[in-house]
Amino acid sequence: MVNGPRAEEIAAYMDRAQRSILAARQLASGGYHDFAASRADYATFYAASALLLSEGLEFSKHSAVIASVHQRFVKTGKLDVEQGKALNWLFELRGVGDYGGPVHVSPQEAEQAIEAAEKLVDAIRALLRFPEAHSSASR
Repeated sequence: MVNGPRAEEIAAYMDRAQRSILAARQLASGGYHDFAASRADYATFYAASALLLSEGLEFSKHSAVIASVHQRFVKTGKLDVEQGKALNWLFELRGVGDYGGPVHVSPQEAEQAIEAAEKLVDAIRALLRFPEAHSSASR
C-alpha cells in the first residue's frame, strides 16, 4: 500500500484512472469511439503519474510521463515491454481521436484501447500495492 506524504495524491490519481476507464466504456457503448480512446489514454496517464509520484517525480506532459515510465519501469523490467508499447499506442490513438480530422478511432480500436488501459492500470496498481478498484465489478 502507498504511504507517505503524497499518498492522498497518488490515491486521487488512481481513482481518476479507474473513473476514466469506466467513462471510456460508457463512451464506447454510446458510439463515441474517439472520446473513448482519449479517456483510455488518460486512464494510463493518471496511473503512470501516480506511479512516478510514488518515486517523487512529477510531470505535466504526456511525453515526459511516457519517457520516464519507459526509463524507470519498462527498461528495468518492472513493467512488461508490451505494457510500454501499449502506453505509446494509447497516446498515439488519443492523437487520432482528438486531432485526427477525417480519421476516426474504430469501434475495435476503442475496445482494444480500453482493454490495454485496464491491463496497464492493473499492473501499475500491483506495483503500487494499491487495493483493487471497487468499481471494477461494474465493467
